[in-house]
Amino acid sequence: MGVDVEVLSPGDGQTYPKTGQTVVVHYTGTLNNGKKFDSSRDRGVPFKFRIGKGEVIKGWDQGVAQMCVGQRAKLTCSPDFAYGSRGHPGVYPLIQNNIKYRIIKYIK
Repeated sequence: MGVDVEVLSPGDGQTYPKTGQTVVVHYTGTLNNGKKFDSSRDRGVPFKFRIGKGEVIKGWDQGVAQMCVGQRAKLTCSPDFAYGSRGHPGVYPLIQNNIKYRIIKYIK
């Protein structure tokens, strides 16, 4: 499957990230059963990473790259685009994950 991007609310429709650009996002990650396993919102601090540099799971790199500033979207990542066979604290290996994002800004 890879990653499926479901737009929940539109952003500016113009400002998309380029490879290597730092993105600043808020996200909440859940399992298919709705159980939350991680959230930048709970910590009160947005998450930053560089697009296309392998700093995050493949589903984030590819899914967030399709989002514009201000957009909210739900990314559904298959295991091979998420945490695969190794899992992640609070996430069972080989389980599809749903992650809701809001793009805050891009940093050049």
